[in-house]
Amino acid sequence: GDARPRLLMSPRGKPLTQARVRELAAGSGAVILCGRFEGIDQRLIDARGLEEVSVGDFILSGGEPAALVLLDAVVRLLPGVMGNAVSGEEESFENGLLEHPHYTRPQEFEGRPIPDVLISGNHRKIAEWRRAEAEKLTRERRPDLLADDPPR
Repeated sequence: GDARPRLLMSPRGKPLTQARVRELAAGSGAVILCGRFEGIDQRLIDARGLEEVSVGDFILSGGEPAALVLLDAVVRLLPGVMGNAVSGEEESFENGLLEHPHYTRPQEFEGRPIPDVLISGNHRKIAEWRRAEAEKLTRERRPDLLADDPPR
């Protein structure tokens, strides 16, 4: 039979995590089912062994937008999709933290300068700053990610 995971996009499902996205990207694909309004008959869910997956604590009129979110998260991890292979390693959730703030040009925007450490050229200090900022943002916005046994 078909060994690919059979996923049902559902607000009742396990929350989609970056770890699950990596598993799906490393696999041989998936079959994704999308319900409309009232969802899918429980007998079909049971009979086909569907894994219910949620993309958030909110309700959509159908599973298609959720499926698009899942597909985008998975496809960007496939080899050759992202131009810079290392760019995916420091993003939110890859190390259990939210991503650090980003700064681009110009060096000053409406009186707000880029933090000095980022233009210092000291790669160790830059890495330390990024880690500290990521930890601070995670503490402020998603303390649940810092729990000893975070939900998966």
